[in-house]
Amino acid sequence: MPRDFKRIVLKLSGEALREPGGHDNISPEIVEDIAKQIKTGHDRGIEIALVVGGGNFWRGASAAGRGMDRSTADHVGMLATVMNSLALMGGLEANGIETRVLTAIEMKEVAEPFILRRALRHLERGRVVIFGAGTGNPFFSTDSTASLRANEISADLIFKGTKVDGVYDKDPVTHEDARRYANVNFQDCLQYNLGVMDSNAFALCSDNKMPIVVFDMMTPGNIAKVLSGEDLGTLVSSSPTSFA
Repeated sequence: MPRDFKRIVLKLSGEALREPGGHDNISPEIVEDIAKQIKTGHDRGIEIALVVGGGNFWRGASAAGRGMDRSTADHVGMLATVMNSLALMGGLEANGIETRVLTAIEMKEVAEPFILRRALRHLERGRVVIFGAGTGNPFFSTDSTASLRANEISADLIFKGTKVDGVYDKDPVTHEDARRYANVNFQDCLQYNLGVMDSNAFALCSDNKMPIVVFDMMTPGNIAKVLSGEDLGTLVSSSPTSFA
C-alpha cells in the first residue's frame, strides 16, 4: 500500500455509524470512535476528505424497487448522507478537529455548498472536509461521489471501508477456498467482475488511475491503521496483481 500519501478520501458506509442491534439511527459512541481514529491521521498532517453513505437510514435503490420514483428515492438518500455528515462533523470537532461539511445540494443553514476551490482551501488549512448529498444527482451512488471528489481534489488515493478485509477472487462467505488479493490491477477487476465499486465509480477511478485501498472498517482500530500507512486490505491500482 502507498505510504507517502498526503491527501486522501475516506469512504465509509452509513451502516458503519449504525447503533448495534440493527436500529436505523446513528450511534454517538461509534461516531466518537471513528472521529478519534480519523484524528490519528489528521495529527500526522494528512489532508482528509470524507464521504459517508446513508444506508443506516435509507437506500434509494431499495425504495425504488418497492415502487417509489427512483429520482425521489435517491434525493431522500442524499439527505440521509447529510445527517451522517453532520454527525461526523460534531464528533470530529468535539475532538478538536476543525471540520466543514460541503453539500452538492444547497442547504446553507447547516452546510456550505460544494465549491471545488473552497474544498481545496479547507484542506490546505488543515480542516477535514465532508462531502454530503452525493453528487447532487439521482442514479449515482456514494461510491461515485468518492470517486468524483477524489479526482477533483487530486487525492493520492481512496480508502474504501467495507465489511470484508479486502478484495477476493470469489465470495469468501460462500467459498472456503477464496483468496484475498494483496494488489489487483484495474483491468483484472473489470475482467473478473470483482465488484470493488459500482461500474460508474470504478470506471472513473480506472480512467484516471486513482488508487483504491479496500479494507475492513468494522474491525476496531482499522481506520486509524490505514491512515497510519499500515498494510491492510487490498490495493487496487495499475500495479501487477498479486495474492496476499
